[in-house]
Amino acid sequence: MDLLFIAAGLAGLFFGGDRLVAGAVGLAHRAGLPPLVIGLTIVGFGTSTPELLTSLRAAFLDSPGIAIGNVVGSNIANILLILGLAALVAPMAVERRALLRDGPALALATLAGAALIWIDMLGRTGGLILLGGLATYLAIALRAPGPDDSAPTEEAAAPARLFPAVGQFALGLVATLIGAHLLVTGGISLARSLAVPETIIGLTIVAVGTSLPELATSLIAARRGHAEVAIGNVIGSNIFNLLGILGATAAVSPISAPPGTIGADLAVMLGATALLLWVAATDRRISRREGAILLGLYVGYILWLALRAA
Repeated sequence: MDLLFIAAGLAGLFFGGDRLVAGAVGLAHRAGLPPLVIGLTIVGFGTSTPELLTSLRAAFLDSPGIAIGNVVGSNIANILLILGLAALVAPMAVERRALLRDGPALALATLAGAALIWIDMLGRTGGLILLGGLATYLAIALRAPGPDDSAPTEEAAAPARLFPAVGQFALGLVATLIGAHLLVTGGISLARSLAVPETIIGLTIVAVGTSLPELATSLIAARRGHAEVAIGNVIGSNIFNLLGILGATAAVSPISAPPGTIGADLAVMLGATALLLWVAATDRRISRREGAILLGLYVGYILWLALRAA
C-alpha cells in the first residue's frame, strides 16, 4: 500500500503540476503580463508548487525530515539530474544578463537556507527572514529589464481563453494537493516500515517526485531549443524552494532537522550550486560533456545515500 500511495502521489503531482502551470500561464497571458514576468514567477515558481504543498503537509504531520529533505533534495536534483539530462538533450547557452541578476540571488538564497537549517533556526522568525528575501528578489527581478521583454514568444503572444485556463488551474491545484497528501503519507509509512530515516526518503523519493514538473518543463524546453527556459526554470525553482517553500513552511509550522541527518546533504547542495554557477559563468554554456558529469555526480550521490541508509 505504501508503494501504491507513493506511485499515485507521484502521478498526481506530475499531472497536477503540469495542469497548474498551464492554467497559470494561460491566466497570465489573458492578463497581458510580459513574458519575463510569466517565466520568472508563473513557470519557475509554479513548477515548485508540488514541493510547497508536500513540505507543508510533512510539517503538519510532524515529519521535519521529509519537509527539509524535500527542499534540499529537490535543489540537488534540479541541478545535477534535471540540468544534466537537459544538457544531454541539447547544449545550453547561458544569457549573461540573466546570470548576473539571478546567479547572485541563487547563491545568497542557498547560503541563507543552508545556514538557517544548520543552526536550527527554522522557526517563524527564520521563515519570515526567508520570505522577506523572496519578496526582495522578486521586487528587484521584476523591475530589471529582461532579455526577452521586447520579443515575446509566439506562445506568449497568443491570446488565452479565460474559462479553460481557470479550469486547468483548478484541476491542477486539486490534483497536486491530492498527490502531495498521498506521497507524504506513503513516504512516511515506508520510511517507518523499513526503518529508513525520513530524511533519506525526503531527499530521494519525495524530492525527485516533486521535481517532476521541473524535469518535464526543462526537457521539453531543451528539445525545442529554448535552453534559457530550462536554466531559468531550475534557477527560479531553486530560489523559490529555499526562500518561498522553506520560508512558508517554517513560518506556518516551525521545523527542525533531525540531529546529524542533513549536514552532508547541505554540503552537496552548496557544492552543486557552486558548480552550476561556475560552469555558467566561465563557459556561458552547459555542454553535453558537462551534462554527463552533472548526471554522473547525481548517480554517485544517490548511491552514497543508499549506502548511508543500509
